[in-house]
Amino acid sequence: MPLAVYLLGLGIFAQGTSEFMLSGLLPQIAADLGVSIPDAGLLISAFALGMVIGAPALAVATLRVPRRTALVAFQLVFVAGHVAGALAPGYGVLFASRVVSALAYAGFWAVAAATAVSLVPPGAKGKVLSVVGTGLTLATVVGVPAGTVLSQHAGWRTAFWGVAGLTVLSALSLLAVLPAGRATGTELPSVRREVAGLARPALWVSYLVTLLTFGAAVVTFSYLAPLLTEVSGLPEGWVPVVLSLYGVGGLVGVTLGGRFADAAPLRTLALGGGALTLASALLALTAGNLGITVALVFVLGLTGYVVNPVVQSRVFPLAPDAPTLVPAVNTSAFNVGIMLTPMLGGLTIDAGFGFASVAWVGAATGALALAATAWAAVLQGRGVRGPAGEAGAAGSSGEAGAADSPAPHVRSAASRTAASRASVPRASVSSTVAPRTVTSRRVVPPARPAATAAPCAASTSSAPSVTSPAPSAPATSSEPACHPAC
Repeated sequence: MPLAVYLLGLGIFAQGTSEFMLSGLLPQIAADLGVSIPDAGLLISAFALGMVIGAPALAVATLRVPRRTALVAFQLVFVAGHVAGALAPGYGVLFASRVVSALAYAGFWAVAAATAVSLVPPGAKGKVLSVVGTGLTLATVVGVPAGTVLSQHAGWRTAFWGVAGLTVLSALSLLAVLPAGRATGTELPSVRREVAGLARPALWVSYLVTLLTFGAAVVTFSYLAPLLTEVSGLPEGWVPVVLSLYGVGGLVGVTLGGRFADAAPLRTLALGGGALTLASALLALTAGNLGITVALVFVLGLTGYVVNPVVQSRVFPLAPDAPTLVPAVNTSAFNVGIMLTPMLGGLTIDAGFGFASVAWVGAATGALALAATAWAAVLQGRGVRGPAGEAGAAGSSGEAGAADSPAPHVRSAASRTAASRASVPRASVSSTVAPRTVTSRRVVPPARPAATAAPCAASTSSAPSVTSPAPSAPATSSEPACHPAC
């Protein structure tokens, strides 16, 4: 695996820490800025909204910018946003800094995914994206607890400074490793071509799978702390430990998903989504049992992230002519799931169903994700990829592999034509130049094979065909010895 892939994962780790660390900083931020905790919680929603808007918009805006330049520029904007947040005198400035930081992070995610995929062979897309995605998983395991500790001992602003410093180190490492400019011989990106590449039904079904699977994974995690303390009876001091257990499960899941994402993507989606749905339902039923709940937290992390490499890598072969915009829209799909399902979970809590009800929301969303996965399998079996995506999709082991679908490989028109020509004996191929019916009056004499006949002016640019000689009366001397196609 190229070193640059791991450094892209480091960038995701630094910025992903900022995405999730506010869940542990809300009380300190609310007290320092004089706002309520719900108002402080809007900072999380602002970040997610910035991700939804920023990923496709900035991917298009920087389409013709060299990827190293775009990645480092996004990181510098992210750093500036966190410096402004650390120095924010009030809530309004902090809110604006979160939106700006989210826009930059979304652009970095989109370009980083496209860059990582371009560094490896087509059959390793899932594996390389699992390495990049591990940065986000490690952010939940290491980054978020570290940010919480910093805020408890040195104030919440220190956590912002720490993220900014780590992002600067990541930017410097990418400057040193990634090549400048564009690779020689590569085609200049086109916004029109990338946008046209999105017009495929199978691609949007894959986006739906992304939204639902990650939404099912994140809804229970969003309310896990009050569920553990209020329903399961876990002491408050142990909540960070159990949250880290969720992250460990996610780390195991994303590693396993990276191994199977390319060989069996739909099977991985079906098994992972089914296990996530089952685990969520079991948690809703057994939330009052602390031991079972803690074990299921690990399972939720594992099953929620095992599908992550699949939903990220599967979109590339579905639209090979939109390598930058495709992952950008997928990033937006992730964040739509992050916004919608926790909102639904909050509605069930407000309706009086209790904290355990969010697990039922996760189970229902997981069931919808399984239905969307089945829909994707049907489209794959029918070969619905779009005219420009057939060759790219057929060349991907993740989409055309026999492990997932009994449907044959989708071949391009050129390959079908070549195969049909190869299956016809050469002697039976007729002339390609203005074929006509050969009469008995105009045939090649047996003594002069067609290969030595004088070519006619209209066929000088075409290869002569091989014609079996037929017994006939010799041609008169007034008629030129010409190819039968004349």
